[in-house]
Amino acid sequence: MTARRTVDNAAHTSADTTAAQAPARVGYGELLRTPGAWTFLAPALVARLPYAMLSMGILLLVTRTHGSYGTAGTVTAVAAVAQALIGPQTGRLADRYGQASVLVPTVLVHAVSVGALIALALGHAPAWSLFLAAVPAGASVPQIGAMVRARWVARFTADGPSDSSAARVSTAFAFESVTDEFTFVIGPILASGIAALASPATALAAEAALTLVGGLAFAAQRRTAPARIVPQPGTKRVSALASPGVRLLAGTFLGVGAVFGGMQVSVNAFADSVGQHDAGGTVYGIFAGGSMLAGVLYGVIAWRRPVQQRMLMSYALLVLGCSTLWAMPNLVALTVAGLVCGLAIAPTLISGYTLVETLVADGAKTEAFTWLTGAIGLGLAVGSMAAGKLIDGHGPSTGFLVPVIGAGLGLVALYSMRHLLVAPGTGSSRIVAGSAAAGGTGPAAGSAERGGAAQLVGAAKG
Repeated sequence: MTARRTVDNAAHTSADTTAAQAPARVGYGELLRTPGAWTFLAPALVARLPYAMLSMGILLLVTRTHGSYGTAGTVTAVAAVAQALIGPQTGRLADRYGQASVLVPTVLVHAVSVGALIALALGHAPAWSLFLAAVPAGASVPQIGAMVRARWVARFTADGPSDSSAARVSTAFAFESVTDEFTFVIGPILASGIAALASPATALAAEAALTLVGGLAFAAQRRTAPARIVPQPGTKRVSALASPGVRLLAGTFLGVGAVFGGMQVSVNAFADSVGQHDAGGTVYGIFAGGSMLAGVLYGVIAWRRPVQQRMLMSYALLVLGCSTLWAMPNLVALTVAGLVCGLAIAPTLISGYTLVETLVADGAKTEAFTWLTGAIGLGLAVGSMAAGKLIDGHGPSTGFLVPVIGAGLGLVALYSMRHLLVAPGTGSSRIVAGSAAAGGTGPAAGSAERGGAAQLVGAAKG
């Protein structure tokens, strides 16, 4: 009897241990019932929707007024480069001075800059003047996605790290990536639709108006904003980019951006070549729709595989999907191939944002997120420009070589330097906002086996 009781107790203990090690699961419904969530999510959606409208609007407007995909792609690239370089700086200022203090002047500058770009394009101004106008238009794109992610982290880690709060942060990041993809589905379609019904200039004007209204409404929600991190006297503020892991992730996100940029220009050129100009936005939207679908599924799965492995797998699938685009014989086949390719986008982005959050401490999170967002923008810039040049010189199908080359280079970097994505076990090499000195304890080693969940919160609290 005693032996039987011992066996039963051991079985119960084993079951309890297995249950305790099982990944925590948090649904989207529970996430969206978080008190105060919708007060910032609703205006954030309005402000984020124009993100994908800007590049499509510039592309359509400059192509219409100047008759060159190369020029249009370059103007789009200039705006994206400006956003990639200045965006992280605005994120860093938001960490230090508060989101509203940075966001209000940013959206005002954006509205004026886009208006100037529209006027110059309609006036058939020289290409160099369009490049100059694109700089402030891109630099003033508000970093809403990064700011929303910072709010989720602040909300769920306020009471200290736990598996429950870590699961909520992970689900929130999945939700944000789905939201990003939703804007990439709707944005190009909306810009293309407005351009077809009215004009490309009207589409860009709508982008500026949505950015202004949504940005000001989001800035007004101060109660949910993360607290400012004021550096101690005599300490030096260190950039999130000082972390080798952050630099690696930014580099790999350049490849993802090249996929976006190359696809955007090439899909429109391919649609033009088969006499279906207005279908370009729809095809690109379906590509982003595949990513959104994958993001939804990613967020409801309780992952056991470490997040580093998940990112490698999804990035490899992205390269595989992109490798077929150039060979598609018609628009229907291209749409299907784009949908399959898009399925790998959101899992890659979710994994990357989850990882970067573990590599920096409080006070550098908005900046860290904006480095990834900016890297996507920079990759989009290079991809748009390269695809435009290839299309002008060799035809629309050659533009699809840009996504596979960009993603392929990113995969090589990610695989060869994947050891940099493991959060340090001690504070000796952590990047601490507001100080060049190290401190704090890193996440527990066992957290990786729960899909990086506890690791996420351990790094968030620093």
